[in-house]
Amino acid sequence: MTDLMADAITSAQFDEAVSILRGARVAVLTGAGVSTDSGIPDYRGEGAPKRSPMTFQTFLASEHARKRYWAGSHLGWRRFGAAKPNAGHLALAELEQAGVVSGVVTQNVDGLHRRAGNPHVVELHGTMDRVICLVCGQRFARQAIAERLEALNPGLDLEQSIRPAPDGDVEVDDVDAMQIPVCTVCGGILKPDVVFFGEFVPAETYNRAASIVGSSDALLVAGSSLVVNSGMRLIELARRRKSPIVVVNRGLTKGDSRAAVKIDAGATETLSALAAELTR
Repeated sequence: MTDLMADAITSAQFDEAVSILRGARVAVLTGAGVSTDSGIPDYRGEGAPKRSPMTFQTFLASEHARKRYWAGSHLGWRRFGAAKPNAGHLALAELEQAGVVSGVVTQNVDGLHRRAGNPHVVELHGTMDRVICLVCGQRFARQAIAERLEALNPGLDLEQSIRPAPDGDVEVDDVDAMQIPVCTVCGGILKPDVVFFGEFVPAETYNRAASIVGSSDALLVAGSSLVVNSGMRLIELARRRKSPIVVVNRGLTKGDSRAAVKIDAGATETLSALAAELTR
């Protein structure tokens, strides 16, 4: 068994997970715990601060709310842009390139799986590096919108106390003076191309994720507490197909009772250890 650093993980657990995954086509579902070692905090992990993310309904209903969101999101996105894939991301890319992993479905919006080199990634909740118009559907590169936001607010100091969150948002006060960009095609409301609280995962996106899980022999869950319904739907799909489920997460998850093996350990070290075993 590969050294898993300081985590309390039994050889039997690890060996059983390897036995399940070896020789199988493995679908992977990841959550925020995969990105914590890249400096992006977890919503629900131990010690995570309680927060109330903006809902889609609030974003639509109030210009002040949209200003507050865009100010925070702009600062948070800078942190996302500076984040780099960690060893866990790179391990999953290695596993896919070796033919072990058939695809990655992620609940994260940081784009780190794509940047690590995974060719088949379904971003269930969207991605922070795109912006969408809610009126005409036009999509824009996030960098272009960031440059417009800064040009519209040359004298506004957005550099305040930054408390980044997994969705790229942060807490920012006093944003009434700022101007926010609108769609250059139709003048409509812009928002980062992510699924807000109160929104549903688009059917097309979910179907692509379900296709990865449905065409695989096993499901590996890493770094997710599986509180969000979209993740549990994929767990149920694997369970109905009688595909074995391996869960890697620090702390309890909603999927523990459905798992053939639960490894209570960090995602980075466990994924690295699995890659070392499954690619040799």
